[in-house]
Amino acid sequence: MFRRSGECFTLPKISANVFTFSATNSKKRKLKQKFLTLIEEHKGILAKVCNMYCSEAEERRDLFQDIILQLWRAFPAYKGDSKPATWMYRIGLNVSITRLRKKSRQVTYEELSEAVLDMPEVGDPGLEKSQLLYAAIQRLTDVEKAIVMLYMDEYSYKEIADVIGISETNVGFKLSKIRAKLKNIVKNY
Repeated sequence: MFRRSGECFTLPKISANVFTFSATNSKKRKLKQKFLTLIEEHKGILAKVCNMYCSEAEERRDLFQDIILQLWRAFPAYKGDSKPATWMYRIGLNVSITRLRKKSRQVTYEELSEAVLDMPEVGDPGLEKSQLLYAAIQRLTDVEKAIVMLYMDEYSYKEIADVIGISETNVGFKLSKIRAKLKNIVKNY
């Protein structure tokens, strides 16, 4: 279970029945089991990506399923050249960003409710700072969000560069710009 702004997100259970081919031979069964084990070991990565790019629980579940599907499609070609976590981040971020681009082309209207107009209660200052940081991160571009998420997960500049597809030097430059941007966003809240 993962929290986001007081809301819980429980990762759906991945079942071996989800996959469409019939694992009649030993090689396919082993592939399927290896994939399920990999997902189970790194499901926290998927939750972070889903939480970073979706605000609603239903959207997070849908994104999670899309990421799993793309991971499954790419799994037979995964040769282990990079860490499994790096490979999963790369696919998860690509799926998330692609989904956001498609979604941004759709026009949606929402009705304002009374709850939106209510003043939030003052609570735990640590929680408020955390929520403020996540609110500021939500105002970053998709690539900036991805860089921040990987940085917060203590990935090296080289690993971030591999996932995002930019140079290590550019990662350092972008992180410097992102820090300044976040300070400015937080200052203006």
